Amino acid sequence: MEIRSDFLVIGSGIGGLSFALKAAKAGTVALITKRNIRESATYYAQGGIASVSSKEDSFDAHIKDTLDAGAGLCHRDMVELVVRNAPAKINELTQLGVKFSMKAAEGAGPELDLGKEGGHSKRRIVHAQDLTGKAVEEALVDNVRSHKNITVYENHIAVDLITHSKFVEATAQETVWGAYVLDKKTGEIHTFLARATIAATGGAGKVYLFTSNPDVATGDGIAMSYRAGATVANMEFIQFHPTCLYHSRAKSFLISEALRGEGGVLRLKDGTPFMKKYHPMADLAPRDIVARTIDLELKKSGDDCVYLDISHRDAGFIKERFPNIHEKCLEFGIDMTAAPIPVVPAAHYICGGVVTDSDGATTIRRLYAIGEAACTGLHGANRLASNSLLEALVLADRASIHAVDLVTKAPVEIPPIPPWETRGAVVSDEAVVISQNWDEIRRFMWNYVGIVRSDKRLERARRRINLLKHEINEYYWDFKVTGNLVELRNIATVAELIIRSATLRKESRGLHYNIDYPERDDVNFLKDTLLKIGA
Repeated sequence: MEIRSDFLVIGSGIGGLSFALKAAKAGTVALITKRNIRESATYYAQGGIASVSSKEDSFDAHIKDTLDAGAGLCHRDMVELVVRNAPAKINELTQLGVKFSMKAAEGAGPELDLGKEGGHSKRRIVHAQDLTGKAVEEALVDNVRSHKNITVYENHIAVDLITHSKFVEATAQETVWGAYVLDKKTGEIHTFLARATIAATGGAGKVYLFTSNPDVATGDGIAMSYRAGATVANMEFIQFHPTCLYHSRAKSFLISEALRGEGGVLRLKDGTPFMKKYHPMADLAPRDIVARTIDLELKKSGDDCVYLDISHRDAGFIKERFPNIHEKCLEFGIDMTAAPIPVVPAAHYICGGVVTDSDGATTIRRLYAIGEAACTGLHGANRLASNSLLEALVLADRASIHAVDLVTKAPVEIPPIPPWETRGAVVSDEAVVISQNWDEIRRFMWNYVGIVRSDKRLERARRRINLLKHEINEYYWDFKVTGNLVELRNIATVAELIIRSATLRKESRGLHYNIDYPERDDVNFLKDTLLKIGA
């Protein structure tokens, strides 16, 4: 079946939903999402959105904090653009129905209750208790659901982008005209055609064995865009969140950095605090420092976890500020008002992705990337906490303006596109191949390409991914496509990109730490790591 729209949005997080709402004012939007529309990393985001919102703060301070965290690789023009647009985006979300946490102000009405997180010099985290992502996602979903120009296709997964190498609009540049999309319920692959395609598919945490990400985070947009010929950048910079709940029955539950912003202290098993001896900001040090420190301490002690302790704060404050985390911990027998929380690092956020300009446009004509799937230059070598939802909002706005101009001011006909061909593929009776390869990739990525790397570990990972990619590719062409196979193929592609990028960077910077090159090298590596298929 062929489905046409002016705009095709792949992904239903904050970036995809925001773009859809704005583009729908000018044309029709088809929005596809792998599961239900709410299932995205946005929904599970606890902390908040960084925005200068008080007299004690300034754009210059937020810009400096972002640049400092990025370890020299942030693009300053992008940092300034995103930071200065933050207050307007908070206002837009409020108008869409997001209810941010407020507090009473002396001699005035209520004002935003601003939190503080690692790497921030001021309180500037706008939040909705500790359920910010859920509040934002639900408000955006409600508005998308009620818009007559937006059609949502749940349980649909993009298989590959549709490219057409013809002289289009006086350029021979590769052009994207939509995507082949699998309906997971029927097993059919449909042709979704559009004059602008937006990859807003989120991150790739499922490439790693331990992650804070939901199961949908398999790097689909990055992998598809790379296969289509788009340039990707900085894939070596994987942010490992320092504090995921450590419990045998807890799956991917994040303990927000905001706990440390409100006075939480990291302690060893014997109760000893340890961050002060590693960084002047102690427990509020940037995430890469905290994650590496925890990793080091665990290797020294042999313990399974460290502990995050906020029990010295008032119990009423803890329950009011962190109701979601408090409730979840109680499910596992942990009362955070009286005892520390066991935590370990986990893969959390990828700072690299599909290269875009300040309008979200990629190196391929009519393809945009927004949010965690994109590399805009904002994050550099390490993301500052709570800058991610902000980046998605700002770039969704700018991409919508650019894409609407492209679609409406110079309309062109979509060239003839053939339907998907199965090429004799049959239904597989060996699905164990998928689960085996999936587990193997995630395990060796954790062991060899994790928080601490070495040339030897990276070479081992390179050999393994080459063998597995060959096996996966054979399976892909021999058997009918399933959602699990699409995701396996994508995590293999993303894993290869991470390994290649990490191998090319012969230094340690930000989130990339190689014990063979422990120092930062600004002479040779003060630059982005760029990869393109065939290059």
